Amino acid sequence: MQQQKLATIEDVAALAGVSIATVSRAINEPTKVADETRRRVNEAIARTGYTTNAMARSLRMRRSNMILILAPDVGDPNFSNILVGLETEASKRGYGVLIGNTQNDATRETDYLRFISSNQADGLILFTGHLPYGFGKDTGEARLPPMVAVNEPVTDSDIPFVGVDNLEGSRVATEHLISQGHRRIAFIGRKPGREINRLREDGYRAALSGANIAIDPRLIIDGDGTTESGRAAAELMFVRDALPTAFLCVNDATALGVIIALNARRYDLPRQFSVMGFDDISFSSFVSPSLTTMKQPRHRIGEAAMELLLTLLAGEQPQSREVLFRAELIVRNSVSPPGI
Repeated sequence: MQQQKLATIEDVAALAGVSIATVSRAINEPTKVADETRRRVNEAIARTGYTTNAMARSLRMRRSNMILILAPDVGDPNFSNILVGLETEASKRGYGVLIGNTQNDATRETDYLRFISSNQADGLILFTGHLPYGFGKDTGEARLPPMVAVNEPVTDSDIPFVGVDNLEGSRVATEHLISQGHRRIAFIGRKPGREINRLREDGYRAALSGANIAIDPRLIIDGDGTTESGRAAAELMFVRDALPTAFLCVNDATALGVIIALNARRYDLPRQFSVMGFDDISFSSFVSPSLTTMKQPRHRIGEAAMELLLTLLAGEQPQSREVLFRAELIVRNSVSPPGI
């Protein structure tokens, strides 16, 4: 008898006509999903046998064959495509995924760990950038199952990491601005304690130093990666009267905020100001002007992270405990030489 392919969360989402994130919420947080949507998801689960297959496999193997994914925000534009890569690789190997949307809440994060303590999940994928709350480097890390950090590394830890090379990508982005003739380049998105922001700022600094361009502290502005922080940072530049000719933004959402602020002041972009993003999320090609940015290979990152975790679960040593992907420069219309 031919073995039936394990149903995936993508199968459920397609049948129900909703997103993967909505399926996850319907399973893990049903009260936050509309009744009609939850009914469609439950019907799709029943028709595909998604849960039934996972449970049957668990009984045979005496393992859950499930992976718990902890993410601070499932609405993050980077998350969904990485999730598809994670789930695709997991499904190939007979695993399913559970998604914990922690919302940066310690209580929610701890609650999701019950899947580990009750043997309902075999491994952890961390998008949070830190060990689960209550599990410090010298306290409880050994009590956690194999885990892999994705998108943002866990500092002061030997947890394997898979993601984009943030420092190198930011360096390439800054060098692109320099190649267009810019020498006064602002960095929007400094955030102490956030590793992604630090690495991207380091790449910016490295490119300026490599081009013998002095770093002006007034051109480095704090930001939390939101569109509003980008808008506020651009406005702050005018208050400081220390204007750049180009803005390098920590991510595309920040770049959108900068563009909104400059458009509101009726500046001609990119002739008067160039704007550069990072990530290449979906809206980047639709904003005006379309955003020049650095593209993350999100699907490949997800696949590689799951492959690394399953290698660890098999008791094998991976070839590397850090897998970095190069970001790709995507040239659109938001960058040009100054005054052109």
